Amino acid sequence: MKPGHWIWICLALAECHASPQSPFAVSDEFAPAKSLGKVDTKIEEASGLVASAVNKGMFWTLNDSGHDPELYLIDQKAETRMVCRLANIDNRDWEDIAIAEDPSNGLTYLYVADIGDNLSQYETKLIYRLREPRLGDKKKMMIEEFDTLEVALSDGVHDTETLMIDPIQRDLVLISKWEDSVRVYTVKFPYPTKTTAALQLKLPMYKIVAGDISVDGREILLKDYEHVYYWQRHGEETVINTLSRPPVRLPYKREPQGEAIA
Repeated sequence: MKPGHWIWICLALAECHASPQSPFAVSDEFAPAKSLGKVDTKIEEASGLVASAVNKGMFWTLNDSGHDPELYLIDQKAETRMVCRLANIDNRDWEDIAIAEDPSNGLTYLYVADIGDNLSQYETKLIYRLREPRLGDKKKMMIEEFDTLEVALSDGVHDTETLMIDPIQRDLVLISKWEDSVRVYTVKFPYPTKTTAALQLKLPMYKIVAGDISVDGREILLKDYEHVYYWQRHGEETVINTLSRPPVRLPYKREPQGEAIA
């Protein structure tokens, strides 16, 4: 299968330390990135990105901690088409966003990952689940109805910045950031309101800040500040089995604290 079409955007301006040199080879199957546009200045610390399901050709993104609890729908020229605000909550440390179809009703839902924890002080991660908004006449929308999932990690408190949902087996996947070998956790579907994510794997990587799984579930991306890593899934293997194999690196020119990929 030929590699898919990936787009990433990363806009935070804070400085970061360099990640260790990656031992993985660079793939020659992907062209270098191409800039398609610049987002609105209100999206000043983009920390998550996912392709929309009901708004074809568009993407959802969000800001990191300290910003408004808002989701931004942008098009392929990076122009903001709609802003959706989650009612009566704070942006404690939003770090990623994922999307998945609910097999019980065929609808797609966004999962807003309030999972960051630089000071390792929160016992649980908060993940907000809402039906994906559809672009219409309204350019601004207040989201009143959403579920809150509380997820603890099976081995204690860790900072996490990556949330993915496997469209094949529907596992929810969290990945830690700061360890010298980052940790991969999963929650089985259907996700309880309160649950514990099981530690499944340690990867020889550092400062993983974003990740995504393709719509068909056959390709996986992770990124740190210096590199983008790519896996192709084989047969019926799980996400954990796939990540257990060495990835290849994609051509990537470092951005200022790039923390989003889709």
